[in-house]
Amino acid sequence: NGVLVRGLEVRFEDGVAVEVRAEEGLEAVRALLATDEGAKRLGEVALVPADSGVRRAGVLFLNTLFDENAASHLAFGQAYSENLKDADRLAPEARKARGMNESLVHQDWMIGSEEVDVLGVREDGREVVLMERGRWAFAV
Repeated sequence: NGVLVRGLEVRFEDGVAVEVRAEEGLEAVRALLATDEGAKRLGEVALVPADSGVRRAGVLFLNTLFDENAASHLAFGQAYSENLKDADRLAPEARKARGMNESLVHQDWMIGSEEVDVLGVREDGREVVLMERGRWAFAV
């Protein structure tokens, strides 16, 4: 909607955003989250290294489709159906049962920096380092 949000902090409980704060643009975030029930849940988690080409360009494009590739980011709202096998053939209830969030909105916000470490947790509970200081912890 053209509002730049700065200093966003979100607290989640059981996958739902229950508290938000921002230095700027807080009312726009609150309005977005009020769109529907799915708007309060994550629709995307994307890991982007701190040394990505877009970040190295040093330009804030003010266009989410470009800017989201400068940093790891999360999105409120609609999940991408391409990430769920046969999602296009499933009823909304079946997609939800398989973990896909549905919403009228999908809004990214950047979280990545050179201070971010990311751990993955395997099925057996073992942790795997995915990112250290904003960079991949393995060869890509």
